[in-house]
Amino acid sequence: MKTFVALILLGILIKDSTSMIHTLRLFDISSFQVPNFPEYVAVAVVNDVEVIHCDSETRRLEPKQEWMNRVTEDDPLFWDWNTQRCVNGIQRGKVTIEIVKRLFNQTEGVHTWQTMFGCDWDDETDDITVYIQYAFDGQDFLSLDLSTESWVAAKSEAFIIKLKYESSGQTQIYKHDIHKVCTVGLKNYVRYGEKSLKRTELPLVSLLQKSSSSPVTCHATGFYPDRARLFWTKDGDKLLEDVDPGEILPNEDRTFQTSVSLDLSSVPPEDWDRYHCVFQVSGDKNKYVTRLDRSKIRTNAKNPPTSIIAAVVVVGVVIVAAAVALFVIRRKRAPNNRRQDAQMRRNLNPVTPATNSGETSDPETQTLRPGAPEAESTE
Repeated sequence: MKTFVALILLGILIKDSTSMIHTLRLFDISSFQVPNFPEYVAVAVVNDVEVIHCDSETRRLEPKQEWMNRVTEDDPLFWDWNTQRCVNGIQRGKVTIEIVKRLFNQTEGVHTWQTMFGCDWDDETDDITVYIQYAFDGQDFLSLDLSTESWVAAKSEAFIIKLKYESSGQTQIYKHDIHKVCTVGLKNYVRYGEKSLKRTELPLVSLLQKSSSSPVTCHATGFYPDRARLFWTKDGDKLLEDVDPGEILPNEDRTFQTSVSLDLSSVPPEDWDRYHCVFQVSGDKNKYVTRLDRSKIRTNAKNPPTSIIAAVVVVGVVIVAAAVALFVIRRKRAPNNRRQDAQMRRNLNPVTPATNSGETSDPETQTLRPGAPEAESTE
């Protein structure tokens, strides 16, 4: 991982080769006064997996994958011979970096010299594309165009080296070496590590949205290998605007996950079906497409958990049932309550004998006044 981070920081240009199936990259890095980093590092990377490593501290070529030990089946002297090449590269790198420093008139400070040999192999057509590139301090310096068999100077300071390589026959030597490495070496490496290098696991793809006004996120998880792409398309064309791609992150089960968001604030709802989320493994010509379907989007605001919905329904049913039961009970008790109230009033208001005026007491209208003495009866 330290080596790969360094390669990125040093700015080596690696051409995208998504149309190819298998890739090989051979990196040589010579450095001058770079703290906490070896003076020389050489690595081989197959399908973005580091398989060989050597540096000026170990001075030994070592396999980084168990299956790379099978290389001795075809070449018993592979490790000894390439270890010697690594040791020679340490001194060669020192000489080269001093020459380039003088070309740039920069004899002091931190400097790096990077070499990248690489090839892409399509195992269906058997086509092979080869790259040879050099960089100084992270910027393109010199490269070989094999279609014209000429060197391309990216800097004016590189022109003198371009002329030297072309006049000394270096072009044919490089062309022969890189084709041998790619046509023989890469194919053998793929054969050794076939189970690992050709392992492919497709992801579970979900559409997520926090709220109706938030971007829609396409989330893919559980895929392998990590050299994959996830992107949005409109009418089949890849979108570069209004998208926010995420990083590829590891899962605990050694698979990977990633996501990409799409801002749909300016897109009318009737146009949503023109958008698709596409997943593709680098090197795999197949694409796995998920159509933007509003009904498939998982969102907290729009689709609360089923358990909450069920709980709300149950509570609502219980409340309604209780209200109905209470209403029925009250209806049944109403006649009895009215009879009991009348009897209670009669008990509290007994019939009073007629007075001298001939009036009678009405139990339904007469009330008692607190503290008033009862009327005495007359003979």
